[in-house]
Amino acid sequence: MAPTPTRDISFTRWQGSGMSVGTSHGTVVTDAGVAFGTRTGTRDYGGRSYERARWSGPWQASAFSFTELVASWEATTPGDSWIEVEVRGRNSKGVLSSWDLLGRWTSGDKFVRRTTDSPQSDDLASVSVDTWRTGSVGLVSWQLRLSLYRKAGTTGPTVASLGAMASRLPRTTSVTVSTPGPHVGTVLDVPAYSQMAHAGHYPQWGGGGEAWCSPTSTSMVLGYFGALPPKSAYRFVPAGHPAPWVDYAARKTYDADYEGTGNWPFNTAYAAPLAGDAFVTRLRSLREAEEFIAAGIPLVASISWGHGELDGAHVSASNGHLVVIVGFTAEGDVVTNDPAADTAAGVRTTYDRAQFENAWLPTSGGLVYVIHDAGHPLPPAPAQANW
Repeated sequence: MAPTPTRDISFTRWQGSGMSVGTSHGTVVTDAGVAFGTRTGTRDYGGRSYERARWSGPWQASAFSFTELVASWEATTPGDSWIEVEVRGRNSKGVLSSWDLLGRWTSGDKFVRRTTDSPQSDDLASVSVDTWRTGSVGLVSWQLRLSLYRKAGTTGPTVASLGAMASRLPRTTSVTVSTPGPHVGTVLDVPAYSQMAHAGHYPQWGGGGEAWCSPTSTSMVLGYFGALPPKSAYRFVPAGHPAPWVDYAARKTYDADYEGTGNWPFNTAYAAPLAGDAFVTRLRSLREAEEFIAAGIPLVASISWGHGELDGAHVSASNGHLVVIVGFTAEGDVVTNDPAADTAAGVRTTYDRAQFENAWLPTSGGLVYVIHDAGHPLPPAPAQANW
């Protein structure tokens, strides 16, 4: 039997006062993270002038030549303020890439549009919505940069955490199913919301229905932690809309360049201040996912499949869909809250372990949103894990 291909994944993050390891250009670091201190530059954007301050993270050497990187962050952006997250890298010959934009982000939508910028394929890497791709050879180190913007005389953004997942994954169309571990048989009580119940809602934010699997899944996890937004946040939603907090989540995660709500770090950036912590990473198998379920933490997983490849799915095929892993049967099959069901009553769906793992690992690389509160700390990371 051929050896199992290596799934190289690393996750690095700076939080709170730990962000002092970076280099500040007008920013200050407190227990709350990186905040605006003094102006070190200006920029005109959208017909308005903004003050800028910057923070650069330390260079991160990779133990492998990585081919993809996904950043994630937690920030607050009061008033007319916003942030940009950029990345650059080096190859094994020491050649330095340009800075590439991974996200222009704000929690609001009154002044600046939340957006990415694809493809930026000018040198060593390119951007595909939320993913930085470095080519088959890969890069050996990377660096993140934050730019904080505010209107003169106002309060600027604060970034509580910033990190990135870098990976080099085998090019395979299938994987050998993982053996169930000791934590199977646990199913978490995650509330069920249907994305299809929102079909036709708010075309300016994707139009609901098939387009809202990500904010619906994110909302289910927030509901599980009792961390949904207050009623005042979604008072713009007409009476009678089911689960109006899903409409609100779609508004808060919409990517104007991608024209959708499925941007991975935009979803975790929305969830983080509500739940307490959230980030994007990849896992190597369902065995690692079982560790989170045992810790009381459901996972939002990105999957895709063709016709006949995922028995019991609510749609026959998908090139990209988000579901919540809420637990495992005693036999190790995957219990999900799949928002593609027509109604909330049909959301709870169990999938064959092998079929699910093959709809997850070879497609998104095992990508998950990890969202949790202080009462549910992250599980101890096993050897070679990435959280």
